[in-house]
Amino acid sequence: MNQVSEEKIIIFDTTLRDGEQSPGASMTKEEKVRIARQLERLKVDVIEAGFAASSPGDFEAIKAVAAAVKDATVCSLARANDKDIAKAAEAIKGANSKRIHIFLATSALHMEMKLRMTPDQVFEQAVQSIRYARNFTDDIEFSPEDGYRSDPQFLYRILEAVIKEGATTINVPDTVGYAIPELYGEFILDLRNKIPNSDKAVWSVHCHNDLGLAVANSLAGVRIGGARQIECTINGLGERAGNTSLEEIVMAIKTRKDYFNLSLGIDATQIVSSSKMVSQITGFLVQPNKAVVGANAFAHASGIHQDGVLKARNTYEIMRAEDVGWSANKIVLGKLSGRNAFKQRLQELGVTLDSEAEVNEAFGRFKALADQKSEIFDEDILSIVSNAGVKDQADHYRFISLAQHSETGEKPQSKIVLQVGGQENETSANGNGPVDATLNAIEMQANSGAELLLYSVNAITTGTQSQGEVTVRLAKGGRVVNGVGTDPDIIAASAKAYLAALNRLHDPSQEKLNAQMAQ
Repeated sequence: MNQVSEEKIIIFDTTLRDGEQSPGASMTKEEKVRIARQLERLKVDVIEAGFAASSPGDFEAIKAVAAAVKDATVCSLARANDKDIAKAAEAIKGANSKRIHIFLATSALHMEMKLRMTPDQVFEQAVQSIRYARNFTDDIEFSPEDGYRSDPQFLYRILEAVIKEGATTINVPDTVGYAIPELYGEFILDLRNKIPNSDKAVWSVHCHNDLGLAVANSLAGVRIGGARQIECTINGLGERAGNTSLEEIVMAIKTRKDYFNLSLGIDATQIVSSSKMVSQITGFLVQPNKAVVGANAFAHASGIHQDGVLKARNTYEIMRAEDVGWSANKIVLGKLSGRNAFKQRLQELGVTLDSEAEVNEAFGRFKALADQKSEIFDEDILSIVSNAGVKDQADHYRFISLAQHSETGEKPQSKIVLQVGGQENETSANGNGPVDATLNAIEMQANSGAELLLYSVNAITTGTQSQGEVTVRLAKGGRVVNGVGTDPDIIAASAKAYLAALNRLHDPSQEKLNAQMAQ
């Protein structure tokens, strides 16, 4: 590889594809476009926008991302067959820079039990897929799924062949999170040393976090193995225990430049806003002690630590909070603030809305919230814009109003007014508590038969005036969906979250194929 590729790490973000495979993390087209634009502000190099063949909804979302993104490369995943590759090519056709990412299992276990194919059949299919993909783009990535548990001799053969056929990036996935850092780094180094044409491709790492080693394994793949692309997600989002965390990778390389001696194109000041956006859209909360983006990441409770930081920040801080986008000035607007001030703050937060109609709707939500609480925080604004847009008009279930009564010694009761399929209905129900009563009232109208897997409450900001952010996870017929609702009234937030989840269950475009389980 040339000197430039040796020095620069390519950040390949797969939040919109692999991250979305977290149960319940499915995103709408509009949400994917919002996150993609934020990823572009973050200056990631490659955005894997989805898996075009998995559903019509995902295909349309990738097309929308390809049209919206100007600087980053837009990528679609595809299985190693002509139909998937053609679908991926069509989805990314409008992108300024496009990539097709082809995967095919190569471990003995996966070939035998999942694919029901011989190694020779897998070899031929891999080569044919690259050959076909070259009809659409010269930027082709190949991933031998479960690569780390594959026979090295077979990988030497198949990876040499796909590079010869035109694959420009070779990604070595630790699909099940089995790797150990030193061994994984040596594994990639061995492949690069043993494959004659390895210098004709960029080598990439894709690690899962089942043993909590995804970031360490990725860094070892770079430092020991010589990989120059890292595949990762915002907040480490992903199925099972998640993927390599983008924010941890970026700050590890930036903070320990003395060790890695590598450069990145990432604008780290966009990390926190990216984290918050992904968390609010997916409903997957960030744990307080999460590195870089957790609420406590730069908090110091110990008196000794506080004293040291006051005297010299670097006594206990190896990076500055403001360098990753944390701001000390969080109170920004109030009910007397005008539309221009609101638009200005949206720009400062890196939020772009598609039309003046969306700005007007978001501003209306802001004014309604300002009537309920005196201080509006950045987190409140991000919550407001996460609900902006005309997509609400297509929702099957819409929240209208709520009244609930509870007192000690009495059975709580809730009365809710909903719009169901365009028709307004009112229902009352009892429950063990006000939330239970409200959800029971909704179910009396929806009759969804869904199983409630998760109910969680999070305060968006501090203090008793904070909006409550409720996440509800529902399961039905093998599908798992999340719904998120926010409101200063926690009962209303619960109703909104439950209805959001029901709308996703009701929307057939949200049904997707899990790439790892695809046959």
